[in-house]
Amino acid sequence: MSLVEQLVKRGNLDKEKAESLEKEIKSSGKKEEEVILAKGIVSEDFLFDIKAEYLNIPFKKVNPEDVKKEVFEIIPEETASFYKMVPLAKKGNVLEVGMVYPEDLPAQEALKFLSRSGGFTSQVFLINLSTFENFLKQYKTLQREVVKALEELETELKGREKGFRGGVAEVEKLVEEAPITKMVATILRYAVEGEASDIHIEPTKDKLRIRFRLLGILHSSIFLPLRVHPAVISRIKILSNLKIDETRIPQDGRFSTKIENRDIDFRVSSFPTTLGEKVAIRVLDPLIGLKKIEDLGLEERNFEGVKKAVKKPYGMILASGPTGCGKTTTLYAILQILNKEGVNIVTLEDPVEYFIEGINQSQVRPEIGYSFSTGLRHIVRQDPDIIMVGEIRDSETASLATHAALTGHIVLSTLHTSNAVGVIPRLLDLGVQPFLIPPTISIALAQRLLRRLCDSCKKKVKPKQRIRDYILKELENLPQDSKKKIEIPKEIFIWEAKGCKDCHQQGFSGRIAIFEVMEMTPELADVILKEPSETKLIEVAKKGGMITMKQDGILKVLKGITTIEEVIQIAGE
Repeated sequence: MSLVEQLVKRGNLDKEKAESLEKEIKSSGKKEEEVILAKGIVSEDFLFDIKAEYLNIPFKKVNPEDVKKEVFEIIPEETASFYKMVPLAKKGNVLEVGMVYPEDLPAQEALKFLSRSGGFTSQVFLINLSTFENFLKQYKTLQREVVKALEELETELKGREKGFRGGVAEVEKLVEEAPITKMVATILRYAVEGEASDIHIEPTKDKLRIRFRLLGILHSSIFLPLRVHPAVISRIKILSNLKIDETRIPQDGRFSTKIENRDIDFRVSSFPTTLGEKVAIRVLDPLIGLKKIEDLGLEERNFEGVKKAVKKPYGMILASGPTGCGKTTTLYAILQILNKEGVNIVTLEDPVEYFIEGINQSQVRPEIGYSFSTGLRHIVRQDPDIIMVGEIRDSETASLATHAALTGHIVLSTLHTSNAVGVIPRLLDLGVQPFLIPPTISIALAQRLLRRLCDSCKKKVKPKQRIRDYILKELENLPQDSKKKIEIPKEIFIWEAKGCKDCHQQGFSGRIAIFEVMEMTPELADVILKEPSETKLIEVAKKGGMITMKQDGILKVLKGITTIEEVIQIAGE
């Protein structure tokens, strides 16, 4: 019995309309499901419920994002598209297959062939057309798009009499042609859509490897033939205004392009290796990189300390930590609070990462003598209210920044130290006099980035005894003021990563910082003048209420923001 007859039988369609529908189905050559749905006679789910009932096949609604990548590969895209069938899940040796037309004999034969060649048995479910269309979209992955561009490139190369020799003139001609342009554009778009922070394009002995950094971890995503390496690297160099014939020394550049209707900046660094040039690309997406101060992970005492420092008319705000820990993001967030019509903000950066409307941003160029120290000497002639120096690297910059803060300016900068109090010994090492530090520093903060749990799938669990003891020990060592505000539960729970469609089965969604914020106090000032050892400074800072990064991490664990494993890995046991 046809679906049209089923609808007549159920009273959803009268006989006259049914006859008209059957004629249209016959003359158009379309499937009856398509014609019925186009006419809007019943809903799609209702129609496929009826079909499932009379075929005696279970109807299943599946989100393709829930299906693992390796399962997708069992049924090729061309086969899936032609026979309207897709893989849903693999349990042991059984492959669950969704079919729009399970009654179709050619589709049944195709599935039998796949089962024999793949060594699996199949369990068939009915899926509707909308689910099938969503599956087809999911097939369009980076791998397929790049491979398609690669095939076009191979055709292009075969069409040349001499073939690709890799000379400069040949490379210049090749990189402007569609296949290479499309390949590089696909890699860039995939990075932006996947919220990757970096792209690494690196030659190995036998292939070209493309890796993306997601949530701080590098993932190999695709491998290309080594012969396309010169063309891919040269295309990126041309976009970045770098010399394509210079492969012996590192080069830096940047370019912008529009992806998903917004302007994205890419910062490029080429680097010679024994196997050829490697390129690292930093993805500077303002939607992700420019954050508000409330979104950084500063909480309670730490948040109040930063807000207090920002309100002061002068003084230094210093962010410390290793490369890639989010220092610049924090300073940009503070700059956005300070960025008002009545003030003049001037920055010295290496390089300028994000452009902020209303701020005068300048990139240093040490190769022509324009360094942080040189720039700082000139900035004071620009009548600034607020100065940001990308990094205090040498004695001259440290001295100039200190004096700028003493003479009525707010100065923001970064240092490479392992903790917040470490900025004091570092400034002393750079030649800043001890008596200048207390009146200069408003606040110093250290930070690290860790992965944030996905709110849609995180799982609440009881910690093991060892972990519970570790948490209680850190809570016990909290400053008295913080302990008063925290009610330690009798029964401690933590959260684990699970994985769902919202986080692409990762269990994590984005990153958040753990902080250590040191505010200048009279007690600290006294120690700086008398006994500025790091041990003594930490002791006094803790008595003054400073929460360590580890303790901040533990508090975030108890709130379900991150996992205990992340904190231990970043802050140590």
